[in-house]
Amino acid sequence: MDLVSIADVRAAAEDIAGAVVRTPLLPTLWDDELWLKPESLQPVGSFKLRGATHALARLDPAARSRGVVTHSSGNHGQALAYAARAFGVPCTVVVPEGAPQVKVARMRALGADVRLVPPARRLAEAEQVVVDAGAVLVPPFDHPWIIAGQGTVGLEIVADLPDVDVVLVPVGGGGLASGVATAVRALRPSTAVVGVEPLLAADARDSLAAGEVVVWDVERTYRTCADGLRTNLSELTLAHLRDRLDGIVTVTEDEIVAALGRLLGEARLVAEPSGAVALAARLFHRDELPPGRTVAVVTGGNADPHVLAAALG
Repeated sequence: MDLVSIADVRAAAEDIAGAVVRTPLLPTLWDDELWLKPESLQPVGSFKLRGATHALARLDPAARSRGVVTHSSGNHGQALAYAARAFGVPCTVVVPEGAPQVKVARMRALGADVRLVPPARRLAEAEQVVVDAGAVLVPPFDHPWIIAGQGTVGLEIVADLPDVDVVLVPVGGGGLASGVATAVRALRPSTAVVGVEPLLAADARDSLAAGEVVVWDVERTYRTCADGLRTNLSELTLAHLRDRLDGIVTVTEDEIVAALGRLLGEARLVAEPSGAVALAARLFHRDELPPGRTVAVVTGGNADPHVLAAALG
């Protein structure tokens, strides 16, 4: 299986320049060796805009004109809707029932045709739109273009903190972790890239241990509040993570909520639970991590208000 290269990530950076925010590294007041990479500051509130924009830029114009479709709990759907609007093409997003309403509302506001289905039917419904409308399926993570686009996060981290020792990156479907690990390992091989996922959706941990994709069903993964990390790995992302990830750490629901409160109260960053897991690893599992200058990727900030209020309470 061909893996994404650093050249692919650099090409993606050129494709998305001007359309995606180059987010800063923010030092933290409570930890002299910790920086935050706030992808929550993207126009759609998450890193997903990078991969979606790159994928649309790479599509053949004739195919792109027929429209795009994806399946998403919210952030990739918002990103694809935003990118599709910029390219002037239709966008359909198949959303699993139970997705945060704030994300669903924003997808619709961006002009997407949103279709709510039972979680187990999300991919099948998206594939049906391909058949019925001739739209192009743009998956949330399982594509080299998506992985390369997300990898631009890693390019920016190394450019802004050349002596970074550890990068903590959340793992859901594995596209972001695959891309970041690709970029960081190529540019600074001594840096450890560590994945973080909820204990209640630890399929990536199990997949890496087994050497094959281990699928957790929706009844298990939907227990976590980190809705963006309920997705299982693909064969493609597992291949990247096996080759390039230095380890994986799991965090509890209480740890996620505490990290979310820290981001809101002390870093002044609006984050969603999925965006807080990397910080949770640094706060509560530091003894499991390599030492040194650390960057925690805050992947998104699209949280329902009641979730934010509970974290602050």
